[in-house]
Amino acid sequence: MVEEAPNSALSGEGKIKTSLEVDLKGWDLVKKDETGSEPDLAITKHSIQINGEPFNYKVTTGRLPLKDESGKPEAWIFFIAYTRDETEPVSTDRPLMFSFNGGPGSSSVWLHLGALGPKRVKMKPDGDLPPPPYKLEDNPLTWLEHTDLVFIDPVGTGYSRPVSPDNGKKYWCLNGDIASVGDFILRYLTKYQRWTSPLFLVGESYGTTRAAGLSSYLVDRGVAFNGILLVSSILNFQTARFAPGNDLPYVLFLPTYTATAWYHNRLAADLQADLKSTLREVEEWALGEYSAALAAGDRLSTETRAEIAQKLARYTGLIPEYCEGSNLRIEIFRFCKELLRCERRTVGRLDSRFKGIDASGVSEHPEYDPSMTAIRPPYTAGFNQYIRSELKYTLDLPYHILGGGITGGWDWNSDNTYADTGEALRKAMARNPYMRLFVASGYYDLATPYFATEYTLAHLGLDPALRANVSTADYRAGHMMYVDVRELQKLQADVAQFISTTLEAHAADAE
Repeated sequence: MVEEAPNSALSGEGKIKTSLEVDLKGWDLVKKDETGSEPDLAITKHSIQINGEPFNYKVTTGRLPLKDESGKPEAWIFFIAYTRDETEPVSTDRPLMFSFNGGPGSSSVWLHLGALGPKRVKMKPDGDLPPPPYKLEDNPLTWLEHTDLVFIDPVGTGYSRPVSPDNGKKYWCLNGDIASVGDFILRYLTKYQRWTSPLFLVGESYGTTRAAGLSSYLVDRGVAFNGILLVSSILNFQTARFAPGNDLPYVLFLPTYTATAWYHNRLAADLQADLKSTLREVEEWALGEYSAALAAGDRLSTETRAEIAQKLARYTGLIPEYCEGSNLRIEIFRFCKELLRCERRTVGRLDSRFKGIDASGVSEHPEYDPSMTAIRPPYTAGFNQYIRSELKYTLDLPYHILGGGITGGWDWNSDNTYADTGEALRKAMARNPYMRLFVASGYYDLATPYFATEYTLAHLGLDPALRANVSTADYRAGHMMYVDVRELQKLQADVAQFISTTLEAHAADAE
């Protein structure tokens, strides 16, 4: 997930204080090993039915140290690795994919137990919250069929910790985060002898920011990826930060407002007929007439302002008076509150299909994100049961699912500008012209809107010879499109094709 102050899961001094007090109980455990030797790993063997056939796999669970120049551990990074269980040593011809989520401050649990891994949190078919108690189930759509998987928890998430609490700032910044995860990948490739495997990288949300940065960081250190997968992407934070003087988000969020209003049947009949054709119409208007009107600012005439307000209302499901009173600029949380105000309901940020219920029907912003509350309890319960009962890994530390492990805030290393790793991705693709990129977006994602992703991709400055290396897919769900069973199936099929065509192309290029 992408952090969004002040409604972020990471905000709130009370939460940070409580988590820090709990964490300090575990420092002695983390610091016991001053020699640099590694803590115990848990290795278990399992089997799952995929396409009617048994698929045997091995799971390695544990932590690897990040060391200083003298060889002493500075931090521990927790990981869970799934590899095909074969009688012979693991073939280096088998692909290997590293995976993580975002936040900043999120563990890797969402992609792990939502889409990629052989176990999946059991939700309602559309991804909504089921009644407790929560369960895991086999995931026959696991990506393990096509590639080995390594799930990484960056420092401050999951069981990953700095050795000293005073050392956390080194990792809790954009550049430090990229370097630490990159160094873990280098260490993993060496320890498990996977340097010559086909390599893939998948990140979700802020994890796509990290993945883009890693593509450049690692290619400069001799690691060239075959493919990068971005799920619910955000590379340029100017596209998503509602701030005075930055009109870009108002333009780029608009099609997702339209999709949300369409889903809740709040548009005129002609716009409700077909979602895709409606979105194409809105996209064209957003980049043209609407963008020009916002750029005009106070120079906009009264007549033109009224016309724009009418069209903005038509495309958002709001009333013209509200649009004009908002200075033609609809901020995300106001939209989430306003769209269904007449029903005394709100819509979700991560997935705007979901509805919430607030205590007040007249407040400006929702009091919570119903799409977050739908996923957090089942994933938290599912992981904590799974790690101990099936993976046989026990560690007397709290597992930070999302937030709580990072103290003192996050440094974006952006020098009074918006954080942006798009240029890092462009550099990586220029240096490694064989690398392919797959980007997945949800129509109902108000955290990282699909149109903002399209805008960013169109402004990477890629050489024309490299543009064919980029493929995209859209899904009728939200930020975590895979919580919807139908979209999970589509995502798995799209990814399987991406991996297959990438490897086939690279094999042909090598001949």
